Amino acid sequence: MRTLAEYFRLYIIIEAQYIKARMQYRADFIISSIGMFFSSLATLGVFWVILESVPDLAGWTLMEMIFIYAFYMIAISPMQILFDHAWQIRFHILQGSFLKYYFRPLNMMFYYMSEMFDIKGLTQLFVGVALLIYASTQLNLDWTPLRILLLFITLISAALVQISIIVTASCAAFWVLDSYPVLGLAWKLREFSPYPMSIFDGAFRFAFTYVLPIGFVAFYPSQLFLRPEEVSPVVYFSPIVGLGLFALTYWIWTKGVNSYTGTGS
Repeated sequence: MRTLAEYFRLYIIIEAQYIKARMQYRADFIISSIGMFFSSLATLGVFWVILESVPDLAGWTLMEMIFIYAFYMIAISPMQILFDHAWQIRFHILQGSFLKYYFRPLNMMFYYMSEMFDIKGLTQLFVGVALLIYASTQLNLDWTPLRILLLFITLISAALVQISIIVTASCAAFWVLDSYPVLGLAWKLREFSPYPMSIFDGAFRFAFTYVLPIGFVAFYPSQLFLRPEEVSPVVYFSPIVGLGLFALTYWIWTKGVNSYTGTGS
């Protein structure tokens, strides 16, 4: 059985080769990165329009919304960068090429996901970090070592939630012939993540907290830094939610790969 260090070394080698191959098409990388940059900033314009139309958005200011959005961008970046291959599962299964992942002595999720590294997702990550620093400065947030540690913990937990939602949805391809609607819906619902859960009514708030917990991707952890006096008790369960969802996702993935029998002959 391979150790964690061996998997890390293998991952670096695989991604280095993938990046070399992708950089052969530099124009595509540059154009897609520019597109990612402007699409990331476009949401800020949406926030501005909303707050101009509705000055009192459940008491949240534009700068607080920018902080939540920045947190969201950083939190979804690992999904975008490291697990982007989840979008291709349905094609590999339909074409029968998924069988190749059974023939190497590697963890199958690791082997499959490591085949793709979305370089342009780094642009999203950098924009998110820049916006987080800017919003923190404007809001005069005090970043003590403990709060920085808390930020890393909550970001990792939030990233696991987003990864789990998308990978679980992609696993529908093991049992459903056309799984794109499931995956597309899961990706579309993430657009609610950078909005304060307090602006939704009770039913949606319950669903976004306990059914499809997208509230844990940005809003709930952001409360710890923006309004700790108003923090919802569910925030303290963020690490458990993140780890628990990823464990469930891995179990579903395992069930899926064990049930796959190929396309036949």
